[in-house]
Amino acid sequence: MKIITVNFGQENPRDKGKIMDVKKQIIALGGGGIGTDKLNMALDKYKLQASGKTKPKIAFIPTAVGDSAFAIERFYRAFNNNIAEPSHLPLFNRDDRNLENYLLNQDIIEVSGGNTLNMLSIWENHGVDKILKKAWEKGIILTGSSAGMICWFESSVTDSYGPLKELTTGLGFLKGSACPHFDGEIHRRPTYEDLIKSKTLPAGIALDDYVAAHYINEKIHKLVTPKEGSKGYLLNLDGNKINEKVLDPDLLNA
Repeated sequence: MKIITVNFGQENPRDKGKIMDVKKQIIALGGGGIGTDKLNMALDKYKLQASGKTKPKIAFIPTAVGDSAFAIERFYRAFNNNIAEPSHLPLFNRDDRNLENYLLNQDIIEVSGGNTLNMLSIWENHGVDKILKKAWEKGIILTGSSAGMICWFESSVTDSYGPLKELTTGLGFLKGSACPHFDGEIHRRPTYEDLIKSKTLPAGIALDDYVAAHYINEKIHKLVTPKEGSKGYLLNLDGNKINEKVLDPDLLNA
């Protein structure tokens, strides 16, 4: 594991007006992110620097927690006006803004944790799912932990129904399945393994808390974490057994 200081560079004024290759980016976190403690701040810094902007525009979508005032307030504390241009999108008390114009004018879109199933249903009814695909294809970074991780995949392990079970109606921007909180919740690993063994879920990726998998153009670019010892895992079915490949993240300076 190597220690890295993230530096994606800043905007070059000479690049304005040039046609640049679009990178479709997703930064998926197994848990953590958005907060004022050192571990979360390191992950949040990574997201901001990945945009290449000095003060990126970052939009928060807290649908999965029912537009929780606590979650929104925590977001604004983490991404304050000194380091970003933060804003949020409420859908339970929706205002009259044009959702597509708003979301496609961001550099980063952060999705909260919470109930993935409910969130996806609400997004579909408001057309947010289709707008997020446009944002991704435009090069806007999509990110989030827990529900904000697994929503980007085809399928996942979720507690949206209460007990842990499969969710097969993800957005599908990333192929395969996903499981967050791999080291943080005791039943996550055995449930995910059983769902893959039964072929209920396809092969996929699991992430410990505080691990971020950075995808560029649908492929893993790197894994990062500020918490030493935390890892990622690729799981697939080999005959009737689970084959698990451990992924060692780069260590962020916390």
